[in-house]
Order: sequence, then structure tokens, then C-alpha cells
Amino acid sequence: MSDRLDSIDRIDPALFTPAPFDAAEAERSGYSRYSYWRSTIRTFFKSPLAIALLALITILTAFSFLYPLLSRTDPNAVALETARWNLKPGAGNGVFGTDGLGRDMWARSWHGARTSLLLGFVIAFIDVGIGMIAGALWGYVRRLDRIMTELYNVLTNIPQTVVLILLSYILRPGFWTIVIALCSTGWLSIARFVRNKVITIRDAEYNVASRCLGTPLSRIIAKNVLPYLVSIVIMEAALTIPYSIGAEVFLGFIGLGLPLDTVSLGNLVNLGKNNFFLYPHQLLWPTAVLATITVSFYIVGNKFADASDPRNHV
Repeated sequence: MSDRLDSIDRIDPALFTPAPFDAAEAERSGYSRYSYWRSTIRTFFKSPLAIALLALITILTAFSFLYPLLSRTDPNAVALETARWNLKPGAGNGVFGTDGLGRDMWARSWHGARTSLLLGFVIAFIDVGIGMIAGALWGYVRRLDRIMTELYNVLTNIPQTVVLILLSYILRPGFWTIVIALCSTGWLSIARFVRNKVITIRDAEYNVASRCLGTPLSRIIAKNVLPYLVSIVIMEAALTIPYSIGAEVFLGFIGLGLPLDTVSLGNLVNLGKNNFFLYPHQLLWPTAVLATITVSFYIVGNKFADASDPRNHV
């Protein structure tokens, strides 16, 4: 007992000096420098694969839109000399060779990529926009729940392939026909995801507390709701773009896509399959461009969706 008292006596009293109170430091201790978008971008760029594919998407998209403006090569120019037909890729034959009418496959591939990307961007913008608005109303307005649920159950039980084929037969084949056909039911799945998320967030305790404290609705949406919906929006947009391009390829494959005089990846794949065994380059190169675009968008969309989820922020 005496040894313990001696050890206590040897403790330096300076260690127990009370710390002075500083109001500024006290406020700073509860302050966070957290920024949602800064954390999202930092988390996204931690993945080397995401960085590489994002750079690839940027280059492909920029090249697809700039090449038709800067190049003087007409993608529909037919060669009168039969010696220029069905040339394999090589020196003097073009980077991707020529097709059955001597048209430059390099120029046609990038003109087609521009058309398909533009189609994908337009459909993604319309689908996500309508889906977000409809999903938010579906989740917040309780009286709409039954109506929207019945509409969702009816329309989603109709195979979308049937809808695409019927609308393509009814309307004149063209760019906006495919947009209408894909957007007619494409927004429903997005609205369903948004509705489920909005219901969960709406009844969360921190949102109830915010409303009780008189927090403005705009701040609740910006701080409490939007960060949890960004991942859904980005994910759906990233998936809609390759799906739209794939649907255009499918419609072109069955002869209901864009007109043949419109250069698109779907038409190139449709034409290339006819001569695949004799001239495989006419199918392989457009397919390679198509696969690169769709796979890159899909992976980058998944990576950004994960990065935009606040639960993954440290």
C-alpha cells in the first residue's frame, strides 16, 4: 500500500493542469469539411480501371463526333472501280478496309458510332428524366401509388421486344421512331427504383427530424435525398446508353432499324453479317467499336455508381 502511495506521489502534477476553454476551437471540433462531390470523385479515381475506361470513353466519344466534322471522306461514297470493293485492311485500302461497294469502313464505323452514341444519349436523357420525375411523385404522393403500381405491372408484363417491333412497323423507320419505341416503357424501371428509394428516404428518422426542426425542403432534398439518388441515376443512365445502342443493333439486324442510307453501328453489323465468312473485317471492326463503347460505359457507370454512394465515402 505504501509503495502505491509513493508511485502516486511521483506523478508530475503538471499532467493534470486543466486545459483552457477556447470557443473557436470548440466550434471547430464539431465542424466537418466533408464534400459529397469531392468524396465521390476521390473514390472514383482510386480505381485505375475506371480512369483508363473513362479516358477511353472520352477519346472514343470525342473522336466519333469530331471525325465526321473534320474528315472529307463520304461514308456513302460508292467506288466505281470493282477493284476497290471488299478490300481487306492494309496500306492503301483504308484502316478498316472497304465494304461490298467500296465504301471506306473506317469512315463508316465512326459515322455510325456518332449516330449510335447520339441515339443512346438522347434515350438516356429522356428515360432518366421521365423516370426521376415519375418516381419522385410515385414515392411522395401516396394517392398515386396504386395507379402507378397498376400501370407498372401492366406495361412491364408486355415484352419490350414486342413493343419495339410493333412501333417500328406502325411508325416510319427512323431516329425518333427508335427513341419513341425505347422510351415508351424504358422509364418505368427507373421510376420504380427511384420510388423505392424515395419511400425509404422520406420516412427516415433524420428527414423527420429535419422537417420538425423547420429545415427548408430544398435543403432536405439537396442534403438528405439527392446524394442517395445520384448513384441510381448514374447507374441507370450508364446502362441505358449501351442498351439503347444494342436495341438499335437488334432492330437493324431484323430490318426494322434506321434506314439503310443512315450510317449506324446497327446497319454496319447488319450488312457485315451477310459477308462474314468471305470478308470478316466488315463485321469485326464495327462490332469491336460497338463492344468497346458498350462495355466501357457499363463498367464506368458501375464504378461511378459505387463511388457516388455515400456509404462508400470514408
